[in-house]
Amino acid sequence: MVDKGYIFRFLRDLRNNNSKEWMDENRDRYHTMKACWLHEIQLILDRLSKHDPHFERVEPKNTISRINNNRRFHPNKPVYKNHVTCTPSGTKTKGVSTFFISIGPDESFIGGGLYHPPKEDLEKIRAAIDYNGERLENIINAKQFTSFYGGLNQYDDKLVTSPQNYDKDHQYIELINNKSFTATIDLTEDQVTSDHFIDLVEDAYLKYKPLDEFIVKAITI
Repeated sequence: MVDKGYIFRFLRDLRNNNSKEWMDENRDRYHTMKACWLHEIQLILDRLSKHDPHFERVEPKNTISRINNNRRFHPNKPVYKNHVTCTPSGTKTKGVSTFFISIGPDESFIGGGLYHPPKEDLEKIRAAIDYNGERLENIINAKQFTSFYGGLNQYDDKLVTSPQNYDKDHQYIELINNKSFTATIDLTEDQVTSDHFIDLVEDAYLKYKPLDEFIVKAITI
């Protein structure tokens, strides 16, 4: 059995010693941590493949992001991220799923959606709401969704006036005014390291799936 606590121990040490020198001295530990996470991802893919055969074709290594921060445009960021991620559909795959997992000593969460999507995708989502906003309302107001995710995440940058081409009295203007469409829940370290983590991932995926399908359909049509 993989010791998922090792992932947190390494990431916590990395957070406290975030430098290339420290990473070079602890490269073996990093590869052990990465192997632990990839093993866990394989279990996640195996479980999710019961609900979508696409996940059977995804390799764990293609679901993770680099641990190095891109500091070209953000030079004040630390050299390394202190969290690991998993995009089960694959980081370079579009039009399948936006489900996402991130774990780390400061924050762990699970869910999905699009945070500040490109203008083209945002316009497509708004058009989908304009066409069938009732469908989205039913999804985000469904008991299984609200009891798990608490609804859509709310952000301070939501428009206060209607976007161009939409009337301020539109029936679904509150949804149209969003700049992001995400739903996530925070996870504790105990939840991630427990024997029931894969069950939790599966439950989160199934409860998120209707919203996922709405978003994916909107941006791919």
